[in-house]
Amino acid sequence: MPTARKRILATVPPLTPKHNVWIEHEGEVVLSVWRVRFLETLAEAGSISAAAAKLNVSYRRAWDKLHEMETRLGVRLVDTQTGGVHGGGARLTPEGEEYVRRFHAFYDGLPALIEKHFRRAFG
Repeated sequence: MPTARKRILATVPPLTPKHNVWIEHEGEVVLSVWRVRFLETLAEAGSISAAAAKLNVSYRRAWDKLHEMETRLGVRLVDTQTGGVHGGGARLTPEGEEYVRRFHAFYDGLPALIEKHFRRAFG
């Protein structure tokens, strides 16, 4: 590395790479780290409202994000049951489970790859 470049980089405070990854369809977000975490939390919690509470978002926001994903992907990701004696609930459809699986197949390993590229560029 040229000496001038070394001096410039030596004066810069420690840098840390950050990233945000999402998948779009026709310019609109369909899957992201947060959206997939929401789907996984919904599967664990058994309801949209419980998942929303665990993720500290309103039920309305969670429902809106779910509706956006389903509309943009053109498939149902979640089956819901309304109240009744045993209460309501929600579970991922096979398509919802498959989108979660595929997102992980795509995303897992990206943070390490980003870190590797960052270290190569910035030392």
